Amino acid sequence: MLRAWLLLVDPVLRVSAFMLLEDSIIMGFTMTRLRIASLVLPGLLIGTAAQAQLVEEYNPPRAGCCLTGPAQTLLNGLQDFNQLGRYDKANIELMKQPVDPKRVVFLGDSITDGWNMNTYFPGKPFVNRGISGQTTPQMLVRMYPDVINLKPAAVILLAGTNDIARNTGPMTAKQIQENIMAMTELAQAHGIKVLLSSVTPVSGTMLTGRPPADILKLNTWMKEYCAKVGATYVDYFSAMIDDKGLMKPGIARDGLHPNDEGYKVMVPIAAAAIEKALQ
Repeated sequence: MLRAWLLLVDPVLRVSAFMLLEDSIIMGFTMTRLRIASLVLPGLLIGTAAQAQLVEEYNPPRAGCCLTGPAQTLLNGLQDFNQLGRYDKANIELMKQPVDPKRVVFLGDSITDGWNMNTYFPGKPFVNRGISGQTTPQMLVRMYPDVINLKPAAVILLAGTNDIARNTGPMTAKQIQENIMAMTELAQAHGIKVLLSSVTPVSGTMLTGRPPADILKLNTWMKEYCAKVGATYVDYFSAMIDDKGLMKPGIARDGLHPNDEGYKVMVPIAAAAIEKALQ
């Protein structure tokens, strides 16, 4: 009877009560066991009152009307976490075409994803392989299908801001650096020139998840690494920062993502770096 009643108690408390009972069985004191239970259980019930009790008014957290949509979106995202499917068909079609000796792949996150190659680099054989929200470990997985298999002359990588923001979980500076190093080594091993872009400055609400000190730290390392391994450093940061150390006013939609004026600042910097790398 006592065991059946205990099953109604909070799981954590139920375990505590059973431990007392079992300990007393081992000692062989059956009557003591019951006395212990009679003393302990009222206290346990008092402790659970705040967590499990009747309410005067039914007021649960508000639920959405249609949970199947978000659930399916989450499921789809988990099935292709690195989003290899995003450019799969486009890659297949591109590989059917003759390889342009000046082909350049732009690999990156939303800043690259929103960068229209035809608008800002008309007539250039530049290929956009940016995916919004991505971090360096995801881009590393995409190196073969989205870069190496396309046989570009160069790859220009713009990454790191979402790593700092923990889009795919907490990361150390060393982990970000090693992902960038791995992508660099893979590209160079296949005869592809490497251009590493600075993380751009931020302002406004974007400061919360992207501390300027972390951006500076990563950019300092990246510039030194480029000099060490023969890669080209693409310095957007210096051209986009104001005297307060923030993103210049008027060149970003939200303190992070460039607007048309922001991309106009970036275009000549990227073009000059690409020309230098391909000489």
